[in-house]
Amino acid sequence: MAEFITAYQVVIGNEGIYSNDPDDSGKRTVMGISENNWPSWAGWKIVGQLSTPKEMATNTELQSLVQQFYLNNFWNPIKGDDIASQKIANSIMDAGVNMGVKTSVKLAQKTVGVSDDGVIGNDTIKALNASEERLFIAEFALNKIGRYCDIVDAKPNQIKYLKGWVRRSLR
Repeated sequence: MAEFITAYQVVIGNEGIYSNDPDDSGKRTVMGISENNWPSWAGWKIVGQLSTPKEMATNTELQSLVQQFYLNNFWNPIKGDDIASQKIANSIMDAGVNMGVKTSVKLAQKTVGVSDDGVIGNDTIKALNASEERLFIAEFALNKIGRYCDIVDAKPNQIKYLKGWVRRSLR
């Protein structure tokens, strides 16, 4: 079965340590956790006491809070422990971080041909675990790219992120 720490490392590798892009709806973001979307996250108190991304990356208390955040808000909702393929679990969790868990799950459900309600249940787990890994990853990537194109169509100023989103989808 898939392991959280491996998926977590993929996400952190994609998210980086710190950003504060005025065009990003999340605004200030630390290790993928956006202040706009998660204003009550306990880690913001620690972030406020640190001056540099290097300090954020090496602060053990902050790292612990980040890991717990991803476990509770992304890994557990996708039932990552029940997914047989590490690559499939990584991809669903990473997409959940980038586009929201419900959207990621709906795209995964669409990929495996089950009802796309955005909640992983037994039917979704069975379908994911019966999937041929490489085919799932390829089809899921196409579904994610389609979603990103829809975002750009709706909000043309988001075009600056499209290349990075596509790259992330293909990893």
